Amino acid sequence: MRFQQGCTDCLISRVEYESRLCTDDEALIQKTVRACRDQLQRISADPVPAPVIASRVHRLAYQMVGDTDPYRSLKQANNEDAMAVSLAVRGDLSTFRDLALASVIGNTLDYGSKAHTVTDNFVEFFRREFAAGLTVDDTGAMEPLTSRVVYLADNCGEIVFDALLADYLKKNGSHVTFVVRGAPILNDATLEDALALGLDRRVDLLTTTTDGVAELGLNLDIVPAALANALDRATLIIAKGMANYESLSDYRDLPPTAYMMSVKCAPIGADIGIPVGSRVALLHE
Repeated sequence: MRFQQGCTDCLISRVEYESRLCTDDEALIQKTVRACRDQLQRISADPVPAPVIASRVHRLAYQMVGDTDPYRSLKQANNEDAMAVSLAVRGDLSTFRDLALASVIGNTLDYGSKAHTVTDNFVEFFRREFAAGLTVDDTGAMEPLTSRVVYLADNCGEIVFDALLADYLKKNGSHVTFVVRGAPILNDATLEDALALGLDRRVDLLTTTTDGVAELGLNLDIVPAALANALDRATLIIAKGMANYESLSDYRDLPPTAYMMSVKCAPIGADIGIPVGSRVALLHE
């Protein structure tokens, strides 16, 4: 999915937001916003998936404010909130669909979207959304494809629910390769977050990039060799979140891909053909 001009304000608002997480220097904040807006005007039409464009802009912002992980405190809070909810609800989660739905609801713990507000009472929200179910539910078609899964994680917080789904898959005979970001960007889950959950003892653990490159989604042009091999051998890719959808949705030579997310913005809703706010477990074969 290519970058759309209607996404400009959302992206630049994130630049300002993350800049304010790092500094009170108003002049530096405005200088950073202007530089990122100028860069975006130059590169927004490049023929690459939208997350590649957004990643370049965020990397410039981080460089200018002098902080490689502006969201670190929010990410820690995300993980703590999700752990508390997980302990409260995990006894009610027994099937593949249950755990897939839980991971999609977990995708609402996201500070990366201008049009989306994170709930203040996540336990109550989780139970309400779980009762409502999925707007698009292809989980019945996904589960038979899970012999070799590459699981592309998205945000902190929701990674707690992703881990529960990965555990279910392993328990039921799947080989799971779990993939996190190679360096901090927005509130996305990194190797540090996966290790804190002990995922290295439960699944094969890989990163989307090497050498400290901060990249949203999955940039197939720079994917590490080990991950490229895992993708080639996969019977199912589980792609969490909007950035992974934007990264992969235009490709037609991938293994069956399960896009699992909360739809938080109009362009992605329009691309899929569903309203903003939908909970999606969508299989592309």
